[in-house]
Amino acid sequence: MQPRTPHDPTLRLDANAPSHFTPSRRDFLSCSGGGLGLLALGSLLGEERLRLATQGAVAVPPLQGPAKAVIWLFLYGGPSAMDLFDPKPKLDALHGKKPPEGIKTFFKDNGNLMRSPYTFARHGQCGQWVSNKQPALAKCVDDMAFLKAVHCESNNHAPALFHLNTGMSRVGFPSAGSWVQYGLGTGAKNLPGFVVMYDPRGGPIGGPQNWSSGFLPSSLQGVPFRSKGVPILDLARPEGVSAEAQRAQLDLLHDLNKAHGEAHPAAAELEARIRSYELAYAMQSAAPEATDLGGESEATKQLYGLDQERTRTVGTQCLVARRLVERGVRFIQIYSGGGHQQDSWDAHYGLRENHDLHCAETDVPFAGLLTDLKQRGLLDSTLVVWGGEFGRMPMSQGTNGGRDHNPDGFLMWLAGGGVKGGVSHGETDDIGWKAEEGAVSVNDLHATLLHCVGLDHTKLTYFHNGRNYRLTDVAGEVIRPILRSG
Repeated sequence: MQPRTPHDPTLRLDANAPSHFTPSRRDFLSCSGGGLGLLALGSLLGEERLRLATQGAVAVPPLQGPAKAVIWLFLYGGPSAMDLFDPKPKLDALHGKKPPEGIKTFFKDNGNLMRSPYTFARHGQCGQWVSNKQPALAKCVDDMAFLKAVHCESNNHAPALFHLNTGMSRVGFPSAGSWVQYGLGTGAKNLPGFVVMYDPRGGPIGGPQNWSSGFLPSSLQGVPFRSKGVPILDLARPEGVSAEAQRAQLDLLHDLNKAHGEAHPAAAELEARIRSYELAYAMQSAAPEATDLGGESEATKQLYGLDQERTRTVGTQCLVARRLVERGVRFIQIYSGGGHQQDSWDAHYGLRENHDLHCAETDVPFAGLLTDLKQRGLLDSTLVVWGGEFGRMPMSQGTNGGRDHNPDGFLMWLAGGGVKGGVSHGETDDIGWKAEEGAVSVNDLHATLLHCVGLDHTKLTYFHNGRNYRLTDVAGEVIRPILRSG
């Protein structure tokens, strides 16, 4: 029997002995001793890997991925593909008819099939359909790869959010941003490697669980940045405390923690705590500088929509995201939509009113981000992800023409970072209900994201509760048709 080496699955005893081999007692003791030694070595390697991770160092050898950073534009609430990028002529023809048998909805007040209230036209050399509510993004379609048949596990916001963010539909697991940091380390010395900016109207359901580091070291969790005022709460030095006094306090705290750590080497989280104190100290100057847009040109600010009130908030977040990428931040997540119902993309109470509002807020800023990254030569090294936790149903809900949750077939797009532009992968059925051709799971999406940043999703693992975990759990295939390298 080969001994288990749970901390490092690449360690294996060589078992080339013939099947008829019968060990003597000396052979047995020799093999057992070697096995115990390898178990000890595996444990030490696991602890060293944890130590490296808490310091932001490389956890596993990365591949040569084109993307050095990820910006995820998360449309919380669930945007409607058939009303934005994927028109359905059959749905138009069946408007007012009863939906097919077997459609399971989140709410009970769903009625007949409902056509899109928007008009569509083809754009770009690729001829991608885009609705009239997104004229700015329509100019960027040749840089986008559309995934038109994504599906997830839940039609409830919280578990669907967790699924898209962590690969699991329940709490307690590391988010994609934490996994990317764990695999690559941070490229920003004085800034967090994972930054989150959410809608001023409120955060997504589940809150910090969506950017949690789970069982990974706590230094890898997402750090929320505010879109107005001080970027991070309680970052500034308290009044009456000089820089010298604060530095002395941190030095004393560091020495005490270090002494405690040497006496208790198994307390791996202590290293993460020490690092968090030092990072917070460094961010007192680095974070305000990164979020200060005073040095940006007026043309750049207008590109992001900072000159218009309705686009200023999202535009500011997108411009800050570009600045963070320039400073080495690995993963930035921007949430469009906050709170509940119409404040998010959750269009139960009127699809048109809802998407009119949120398209107006995001179209120019999102297009500005893609354009600016491309002009600065950053798009090839930055993977941009667009999408929500699920999509919308093809039926009308309620009395105001809303749409219910749809986890069985929705759309996301990716741009930059090794992704082909102007391509589409997968299709939903004729009315936009469920994925049929080229279905893409959340595991597939995460596998592709990790591949783009140079990480093999099957090898990026972390030992926890008796087994090795990964972002893609035990599934996932890289979506190679949308990649430049195949």
